[in-house]
Amino acid sequence: MNSEDILIRPVRPNDLEGLVKLENASFDTDRLSRRSFKHWITTEHRALLVAEFDGRIAGYILIIYHPGTRLARIYSLAVEPRLRGFGIAKKLMAAGEQAAHDSGRLYLRLEVSVDNMPAIRLYQSLGFQKFGLYRDYYQDHKDAIRFQKLIRHYQDTLQHRTVHWLKQTTPFTCGPASLMMAMHGLNDAYQPSREEEINLWREATTIFMTSGHGGCHPVGLALAAKRRGFRVEVWINQSETLFIDGVRSEDKKQIVELVDNAFKREAEAQAIAVHYTNITQDELIGTFKAGAIPLILISTYQLDRKKAPHWVVMSGFDDACLYMHDPDPEEDHKSELDCQFVPIARADFDRMSCFGKNRLRTAVILWPD
Repeated sequence: MNSEDILIRPVRPNDLEGLVKLENASFDTDRLSRRSFKHWITTEHRALLVAEFDGRIAGYILIIYHPGTRLARIYSLAVEPRLRGFGIAKKLMAAGEQAAHDSGRLYLRLEVSVDNMPAIRLYQSLGFQKFGLYRDYYQDHKDAIRFQKLIRHYQDTLQHRTVHWLKQTTPFTCGPASLMMAMHGLNDAYQPSREEEINLWREATTIFMTSGHGGCHPVGLALAAKRRGFRVEVWINQSETLFIDGVRSEDKKQIVELVDNAFKREAEAQAIAVHYTNITQDELIGTFKAGAIPLILISTYQLDRKKAPHWVVMSGFDDACLYMHDPDPEEDHKSELDCQFVPIARADFDRMSCFGKNRLRTAVILWPD
């Protein structure tokens, strides 16, 4: 077989049976189901390419694009067992990387079993760098090595901080989960827990929001951090009552206002600095360089079109991006690894980091002692 005999092309609807057959022949565990292939064939935010040889499917690569970020992830790669060793995987990887590059992605990431040496050698030969280790990742309990590759090149290099990622355990505790990440990142003696997550929410909640449970007020989160011995400051670009516009009931608005005022009075009594001005990207980076860990409120519109307020943790930066730990792997195909060091392009960050009609921009900065 020559490499010229292999055709790499986009998936077609009638490829479904061939993909399922190839998947079952390639993997004993962690297989994509027929339903999953149907989804990926028809959905957006992905590249699904197949390798065709002698009129049949010889391999495929599935790359997922995460909306609102510049991250692409190789979700699955398979080559027909009897055709391995002829360079099909390498051709699929090259075509997949080009597709991700053409879609505007900056980073391409993947996970591979620690004992899959042929794949590891292939990824390293293609310029992928080891990015970490994830324990007990696969269904057979094997560990996974994380690799990533910068596919659009900039002169600067990633500066990041080792922050243990935490998943929020309720739909409304992104703030507490983010705060626990930051507090543990600054002091590993601090131990997060689900009970602590709920307690932090009770301390910081605004009581009401547009619908459902109340979210967390930036000053409320700062007060909770202060009670646990952390040095903290808050940046808010407006002095009015926060999150009140989406609340329709006048009685509920009064309660939201009461809570807002109480948080601000207590912050003043506790000598917590509250800066009523915009915090810039350069200022966030400056605090990060100085050892602090910022919590940032974003709008999820760029991610899921839902326009919800959502707290994330800054975990790094480089010349092109700010990187975030997102505590909410909401989508079925979104793994925990997709929520760590999420690259947000500098050009996109300002749009993402403001919320609501009043374009609220706020951050809570935790400092080391």
